[in-house]
Amino acid sequence: MARRRWRDGRGVLRVPGETRAVEIPLEIAASYRARTRGLLGRTGIDGALLLSPANSIHTFGMRVPIDVAYLDRRLTVRAVRTMRPGRLGLPRPRARHVLEAEAGTMAEWGLRAGVRVEVDGNGGGAG
Repeated sequence: MARRRWRDGRGVLRVPGETRAVEIPLEIAASYRARTRGLLGRTGIDGALLLSPANSIHTFGMRVPIDVAYLDRRLTVRAVRTMRPGRLGLPRPRARHVLEAEAGTMAEWGLRAGVRVEVDGNGGGAG
C-alpha cells in the first residue's frame, strides 16, 4: 500500500455509521512545526486534528482534556484514549497517525477501536 502524505491545512474526517457516515471538520498537521504545535494553548477545536506521521502524543501545556485516537496505515483505529492535561502518551505500535479532539466527542462520533475512517484533505492521496 502506498504511503499517505498530507499537507498542513483542512479536510474532512468520515466515520462510518449504521445509517450514514458522520463528517467532521478536520485540521491536518503534517509538517514538523504544525505537529509540534498541535492543540497547545487552545481551549477547544471545531472537529478534529490529524497529526501525521505520529504514533504518540503528550498533553503538556494543554488546558483541557482531549480524546486521542491512534490510527494505523490503513486508517483503522487501533485505540482511543482520553488524556488529561500534563500527561505523556506511550508510543503505540503500528500507529502511523493520531487524531485529537475535545474529550467525549469521539464516542459521540462512533469512533472506537476497529473502525476504519476516511480522510479527505489537501493532497490526501498516496505519495
